[in-house]
Amino acid sequence: MPAWNYWEHAGHDKLHGMKICSLLPSATEILFALGLGDQVAGVSHECDFPPAARTKPVLIVSRISHTESAAAIDRQVREFLGRGESLYSVDLTALGAIEPDLIVTQDLCHVCAATPDDLGAALAYLPRQPQVVTLNPHSLADVCADIRSVGRATGRTEQAKAVIAEFERTVAQVEQAVAGLPCPRVVCLEWLDPPYVAGHWVPEMVARAGGMDALGHAGEPSFRVEWKTILASQPDVIVLMPCGYGLNQVAKEFRDLALPEGWHDIPAVRNGQVFLVEASAYFSRPGPRLAAGMAILVDAIHGGQRASLTPSGAGLVLARDAGARA
Repeated sequence: MPAWNYWEHAGHDKLHGMKICSLLPSATEILFALGLGDQVAGVSHECDFPPAARTKPVLIVSRISHTESAAAIDRQVREFLGRGESLYSVDLTALGAIEPDLIVTQDLCHVCAATPDDLGAALAYLPRQPQVVTLNPHSLADVCADIRSVGRATGRTEQAKAVIAEFERTVAQVEQAVAGLPCPRVVCLEWLDPPYVAGHWVPEMVARAGGMDALGHAGEPSFRVEWKTILASQPDVIVLMPCGYGLNQVAKEFRDLALPEGWHDIPAVRNGQVFLVEASAYFSRPGPRLAAGMAILVDAIHGGQRASLTPSGAGLVLARDAGARA
């Protein structure tokens, strides 16, 4: 059973009465994978998977507009952070009405989701203090550790072990599939305007999928980079995965992007090896679906050298640019 479909088959025995609030999408996916969907009482505005998550009360609201271009969003983020202001606000009324027993939050990125700092003021309004589990993953091992932590906090240790075992089995299958193949130079971009190189678990995913990340560093944060650095790295494969974007959003951003001089001389562009992926589902969120992300990377890096590993349930998540702007 694929790791990314595990929540569909997870056990349904419940810790009756436990009310859980998830303040980030990956935690929501983990909770559902552990069979706790019925006990998720509140989520963030970005929690959209599995589909049942969309029916939950929304507790977190973003203070920036996500309808603008990548450059405009980047500018808004820098302005908020420059003033020392949070990008998110907590609905105190909704949170108070739930009176949660457990809140799952994160302390990895103050841009991607609400943090303990955002939650701190809200907790003061609650008559009863809930347990708070803070996730902070930098690697695939950390993602598994977070699944284990959520399992312990919810009394779902056995289910957590099963989810982790399936995740690790899928990763092992990916590694076995690419064993002995060449390791092309790969650049993964987490943002396009300005460009950011993907970090944390993504370089590790690239390595396990049989590539060599030409710019990213495993376990370290993403970072802004100049286009000239990307050009100089001479990647064989480029994967565009703007954080939080679906495939259609990525395609639109790329179409509107002013590409630098020399872009069409990069090996990846010359050879039609520029790919757009469903970043939000398979790369941005450190949860069970990263296993599917690695399978997608295998198709991007080694397409044509072996049968496709992209899961059928994932739909069309890989699109070849093939120098369309040439």
